[in-house]
Amino acid sequence: MSSNPVAATVASLMPRAKEELTELVAFKSVADFGQFPREESEGAARWIADALTAEGFEDVALLDTPDGTQSVYGCLPGPEGARTVLLYAHYDVQPPLDESGWTTPPFELTERGGRWYGRGAADCKGGVIMHLLALRALKANGGVPVHVKVIVEGSEEQGTGGLERYAEEHPGLLTADAIVIGDTGNFRAGLPTVTSTLRGMTLVRVRIDTLEGNLHSGQFGGAAPDALAALVRVLDSLRAEDGGTTVDGLTGDEEWDGLQYDDERFREDAKVLDGVELIGSGTVADRIWARPAVTVLGIDCPPVVGATPSVQSSARALISLRVPPGVDAVEATGLLRAHLEAHTPWGARVSTEQIGQGQAFRADTTSPAYRAMADAMAVAYPGQEMQYAGQGGSIPLCNTLAALYPKAEILLIGLSEPEARIHAVNESVSPDELERLSVAEALFLRAYAAGAN
Repeated sequence: MSSNPVAATVASLMPRAKEELTELVAFKSVADFGQFPREESEGAARWIADALTAEGFEDVALLDTPDGTQSVYGCLPGPEGARTVLLYAHYDVQPPLDESGWTTPPFELTERGGRWYGRGAADCKGGVIMHLLALRALKANGGVPVHVKVIVEGSEEQGTGGLERYAEEHPGLLTADAIVIGDTGNFRAGLPTVTSTLRGMTLVRVRIDTLEGNLHSGQFGGAAPDALAALVRVLDSLRAEDGGTTVDGLTGDEEWDGLQYDDERFREDAKVLDGVELIGSGTVADRIWARPAVTVLGIDCPPVVGATPSVQSSARALISLRVPPGVDAVEATGLLRAHLEAHTPWGARVSTEQIGQGQAFRADTTSPAYRAMADAMAVAYPGQEMQYAGQGGSIPLCNTLAALYPKAEILLIGLSEPEARIHAVNESVSPDELERLSVAEALFLRAYAAGAN
């Protein structure tokens, strides 16, 4: 690959990329300001704005979005009459979870075993660096042949929709002929992949109340209705015997007809413990890309340490439901809430609240942009043909952009291959993937520009 001038330039820039990713990872930019200081997110946003300014971007701005976070925008003019490409990433990250589970500190980029470890290294601060590398390589080899817009979101992980609403209120801002969402990943490291579908999602908080206050379990247990026990019953109703998702009125028998995911490889990627079965039915690809999936994200109840012998009067849970393309997220939210209410036992009082939602997405893989990306990836990954895969996760902005700009071609690539362990402890990025995908993006921009002529 180094015989290609663009690839050689990206290779020479990798030490700088590591330094920059180290600086960016150091910001604890979790967009939950009840847990992490707002200043950390604002600092990351300023870092990106400064980087864009240094690269010659115009109209660089910190956009105050309706959810109280900031997105970073900039525009790099290209040749007159050229196409416009929007490059997307996000700088907010998931909380580090249990920091004691990290081998090295989560907000210190650390090289180990040929990978760079740190929260956000792959998801998605590495995506910011990928965009910068691609543009620098083009500037060093004849120039950037398209108009480039960059938008870096500040609250993607929270699902609070700030950038979606901002884009809807300013529909001219992100107009583009093609949009590259740098927030997915290859099916496995070394296999070039574009993500052709995304599941939608909804987040629902459920609360169950049974008593005016907690009661002594010895004096009242056995007759007093336990809110935590009621909640456990409700949550169990969301699973079939085989562990598959069951929400009343929501179908779950769709099949995936693209790239398949071998059971054993999935067990290895997901680090499933020996002897523990996979849940659900159908192929793994069916289960993670084509069917609904419910996950209990958290429960409010007394911790084991310090618990008292009490019947609980109230309990809460946060539930995520992923839905495949073809299922309306608004309808799915209604079905989930109705299910929770219908399955609450003993006449307990139940309330549900939607706190996040995003629609599923399906790309048009027959568009010229996909042909340009296939050509680019063939150079960046010699001997490999570009694959199409689904993504179990959600990027709500995709549907907003598709609705606002129906003629825009949307491609999804990124650094979150299975070994990256995004959202888990010891998240990491492969520098080889960062290098190759930066080359692919640069060559894509060149090929896409040439296709307009």
